[in-house]
Order: sequence, then structure tokens, then C-alpha cells
Amino acid sequence: MPEESTTEVTAAGIARLAGVGRAAVSNWRRRHADFPKPVGGTETSPSFSLTDVERWLRDQGKLAEVPLRERVWQQLAGHPAGTVAGLVQAGCVLLLLRARPGAWTELAALPDARLAEVLPDVFEEVLTVRFGAPRAVHTPTPAETATAVPLLRAAVELAVELGGARQAFEFLLGRHLDANPRQYTLTPPPLAELMAALAVAAAPEGRPPATVLDPASGTGGLLRAVPYPTALYAQDTDRDLAALSALRLALHGDADIRAAAADTLRADAFPALVADAVLCHPPFNERTWGHDELAYDPRWEYGFPARTESELAWVQHALARLRDGGTAVLLMPPAVASRRSGRRIRADLLRRGALRAVVALPAGAAPPYGIPLHLWVLVRPGADQRPPAETLFVDTAGLVPDAGRDKLPWTALRNTVLDAWAGRGGDESVARAVPVVELLDDEVDLAPARYLTAPAAGGTAPELAAVRDRLDESLRRTQGLAPTPVPARPGPRPLTTVGELARTGALQLRTGGSGTAPAGDTVVPVLTEHDVLSGGAPSGTLPAGAPAEEPVLVAEGDVVVPVLGGGSVARVVDAATAGAALGRNLQLLRPAPAALDPWFLAGFLRGTANNRQASSFASTATRLDVRRLQLPRLPLTDQRRHGAHFKSLAEFEEALRLASRLGEQLVQGLYDGLADGSVEPE
Repeated sequence: MPEESTTEVTAAGIARLAGVGRAAVSNWRRRHADFPKPVGGTETSPSFSLTDVERWLRDQGKLAEVPLRERVWQQLAGHPAGTVAGLVQAGCVLLLLRARPGAWTELAALPDARLAEVLPDVFEEVLTVRFGAPRAVHTPTPAETATAVPLLRAAVELAVELGGARQAFEFLLGRHLDANPRQYTLTPPPLAELMAALAVAAAPEGRPPATVLDPASGTGGLLRAVPYPTALYAQDTDRDLAALSALRLALHGDADIRAAAADTLRADAFPALVADAVLCHPPFNERTWGHDELAYDPRWEYGFPARTESELAWVQHALARLRDGGTAVLLMPPAVASRRSGRRIRADLLRRGALRAVVALPAGAAPPYGIPLHLWVLVRPGADQRPPAETLFVDTAGLVPDAGRDKLPWTALRNTVLDAWAGRGGDESVARAVPVVELLDDEVDLAPARYLTAPAAGGTAPELAAVRDRLDESLRRTQGLAPTPVPARPGPRPLTTVGELARTGALQLRTGGSGTAPAGDTVVPVLTEHDVLSGGAPSGTLPAGAPAEEPVLVAEGDVVVPVLGGGSVARVVDAATAGAALGRNLQLLRPAPAALDPWFLAGFLRGTANNRQASSFASTATRLDVRRLQLPRLPLTDQRRHGAHFKSLAEFEEALRLASRLGEQLVQGLYDGLADGSVEPE
């Protein structure tokens, strides 16, 4: 039978379990003598027994039942060898469950000690069959398995609850990646799907490639996007990532999986591979990629890359692993298209017909999010094939004037790129096939914007006249909404805090998180931090393709406050925004209608002094503790009187914002119109 877990949990984990802030956990420790004592950690960051904490929370009525996914995550985060080691072991048992469900049923009946002795041999059999040898996934030893048995049992329970081993692993891996955003460079799923779709579109007769390689596989996101592969090859320098990507891919489908942990450029694990396609998001701007050791490497068919051109080394590695006519799609920094040190290699790629397309993406498509990255589509030339006379250039940046990580229209981007590849583009401001001879000048600059017709940003003269009419109307409305300050009557006002109101039930506090979209075609919009700051409509969408983690949905009358940056902003949710999911770095305050007016609450939360006294300045990022924000104790009638005034201020603010946008549009449009001749001076 399962034995009691000794998993430890931090104060932050306790807060997640109970759905409260960390300050509440600190209060419980001070005010309740029976609160569980620390069992590990340090004096400043203690850890507690998950079992003891769960029991105490339930006894106090603060927890009905710990959700299974939260319990498993806490066990994983508290794994003695680290979260990644726990993930690998969980992946092994989930792979066993997928491959031999009957075998796990028999094993699960064993006592923990016996199960720890038996599992390593079973894992060895399953891993050898699935990955061959040598392989990237290490078989856990009996000692390693003994510490993880409660986690392994819980992972199988989670798979049953979520509908499969793949869903359970995706959930746990997603939680780990969300908790460590700076540790990993990820390819967003919509971009991975676009790259895989390009590989299919560029293949002969548009057939999905059977054998696909990712030589810088990371967590396996690119290979996971390939439809119906026969064999997938993954290599990554990081041993942990190679193991995680192998398990992820093995749980995702039935293709043969071969994964290796080694430096691809210095120690290629698959030198004899002849792949149908290569998908790659290589590391950018590496100076230590092996320039000195690899001077005579046979892969440099198009020229020896300069020390500063590591990306062109990855391009040639990808071409070297393709069959004739095979396709490679690589994500590249824009500088590779124009650096002088790489112009000879770029020229040879063009002359021999290897480089078929360069696609400029909007900023925010992938990390680093502030840079508009490029996609290079390459085809390995056959010996008897004549090089194409043209190279395709696509610029999607114009599709998203205010590009941002949470608001890219991925469906429109995908359709635009694939239509351009298929020759259905039409608009030369977005896509154009340029004769190769025009590209072979002294610079060999392959930036798409250089070869595309810039669209008229301002529009026609009648369109600009309509903008001016809207601006006149907006300015008149602004003048009518401008409030008149009225001196206040002197005297102190009794104050309360948001934290006190939450304790008394006058409002509820919720925190934006990492929910996932439900299964099916439902699209759930996300109210992002940028939307709140700019006053815009919800612009994000919940990620799909993972087990649904319940998002926090906003309702009409909720008050949403950004917690980073130290600004004084509070937004009252209207009917049009209701139903959106609450994004990251946002705090939701849901007032009880009989106790608090939402506009009264939002208005006082926006006070500069109020925000300053409730903010922490201990680090480089100012963080707002919403519970410390103050507001006066007033009857509901007086609250509504204040709230009506705050609401009129918000309308005035929105009118000013609209007038500013229209003014900027009119000014830039007139500049552009006068410059390109579409508008005449008066």
C-alpha cells in the first residue's frame, strides 16, 4: 500500500494550496500555536511537511481537499534531487503506464519498498524498447526510486484524472516551465506549428516529413508540432532537456524517438542521418560555437562561418543532415540577414538554390520578445536540380502594428505565410518573390522589408479627413467631461485596508495565473497587464493543448489591479470584458455588492500616496501588496456618490486617450501622405 509522503512545502506552496497570499501564511504561523513546525529549509525560508500542512488546513476549515494536481506538483517541487529529476522519474512511470498499463496495475499493489526495488528493471526494459541505446533518459536506481515512490503513484493518479499519461506529463512540465521562465528559451506552440506547417508545405507534394531532426531540441516543442512523423531525432547540449524532450515526444505519439545529450556542432550525435526535414530554434549570437576546432568540417559546404556567425553554422548543419529536396526551417535573429561577415555564405545559399524564403515575424513571436525574428526556409539542392530563379520574402510585422507577446493574431500570421509560400500572397507590401540576381549585390542583404513595398500608413485623403472629424468630436467630448475640482471639508476619515475587507468577506481576492483553455474549439480571451494599463480589450488567449487548469474569469463589477511597476492603475470590469481570464501580474478584487461599490473601490486604489505606501521597493521591480491599500469607511450611499465621480473621471481619461491616439494617427498620416504624394498641401 502507498506510504505517507514526506514531501516538504514552502510558505509559497502553502499559499497556493489555500488560495491566499504569503502574508496570510505568515499570520497563521504567528497567531496559531498549533501551526506545523518547520521540518527543513532555512530560518528565513523554512519548509514544512505537506501532510502536516494539509491536515492543519483541513482542521481549520481553510481547505476542503487539496486538488490532486496541486498535491502532485508540490511533491514534484519538493523532490530531494530537484524538480527536473522528479520530472524525469515521473515521465518514466507515465511511459510505463502508456506502454504497459496492465503491468503497472500489478506493480501498484506492491508495498513502497518492494516497488522501489522492482521498478528500475521495468523502467530499463521500457526505456530500451522506446529509445534504444545509448539514450538520453537515465534509468533511476533503486535508491533514487525509493525517494520518489509517492510521487510516482500520484503521477499515475493524475494521469487517470486528466485522461492520459501525455496530459499528466504536459501539465507537470508546463508548471515547471512557468515557474522558471528565465531558465529556458522556449518556442511558443503557435510558432512551432507554423514552422512545422512550412516544412510540410515545402516538402515534395506537400507530404508530411517522415524523419525529422531538431539539433537544438530544448523541451521538444518543435518536434511535437510535426504531424504524423515516423522517426524523430532530438539533440541538446543540456542533458536534462534532452531527457525531458525524449519523454515528452514518446508520450505524445508512436514515432521512433532517438535523443542525445551533446554539443551538436562539436559532437553531432547523428552524423549518418538523412532526414526529410530539420526544424531548429538554435542558440543566438554564440561566440564559442567551435570556430577554432571545426575549420575543416565537411558540413561547411557553403563557406566557413565567421566566429560571429554561429547561426550560419547551424544553417549548414541542418542542410548537411537533409536528403536531397529535404526542407529545413530555422528561427533566426534578424542580424543574420545583413551582417557583412556572412554575406559570402548568404550569396552561395542563394546561388545554389538552398535558401528559398525569409519570413520576418512581428516582435513578440518568440524570445527575445522585443526583436522581430526571422524564419529561414531552406531546401537541400539535388545534384540534377536547377536552382530556382527567385527567393520569397514575407514581412508579417505590418499585420500587427502594436505587436506584443499576448496579442499576436497567430491564425492570420500562419495563413499569410502559407499563402505567400503557395503563391497566393498578392499584396507586395507583405510578400514578394525577388529574382536572385537582384539580391547578389555587395551586401546580400536579405531583410524582407528592403524588398517589399511599404504600405501607406496614413491612408487616403478622405480617410484622413474622417480621422480629423473623429478627433474634433473626441476633443469636444473631452472638454465636456473635464471635471471641476471642489474643495473637501477638513477632518480625519476612518480608514480600512483591502486585507481587512477580505477577512470580513466584503471582497474576494484572486490572483491571475497560468490557466489553460478547455478542450475543443473554445477560445478564452485573456485580460493582460498591458490591456489594463492601456485601457484596451482583452488581447491574449489561453494556451491550448495541455490539461485544463482552471483560469480565473473576471466578472462585471470586478476591480483589476496590476501588481508590478508601482503605478496607480485600477480597472473596473465592464460587460464587454466579463468572462475573460485574468492574466499574469494582475490581482482581482471582487466586492460584495451589499458592502462595496466597485467604482468607489477602484477610485481610492488609484491614489498615488496609497499605492506608494502599499508598494515594496526592495528589488529592482516595484511590487504592490494589494492587501495594504487603504480606503475610507463610508456608508454605501456615500460610496456610490464617490463612485459616480470616479466613473466620470475614468470616462474623461478614456476620452483623452482616444483623442491622443487619433491625433497621432492624423499627424503621422499627413506626414506620410505629403511624403508619398497621396495628400497635397492646402
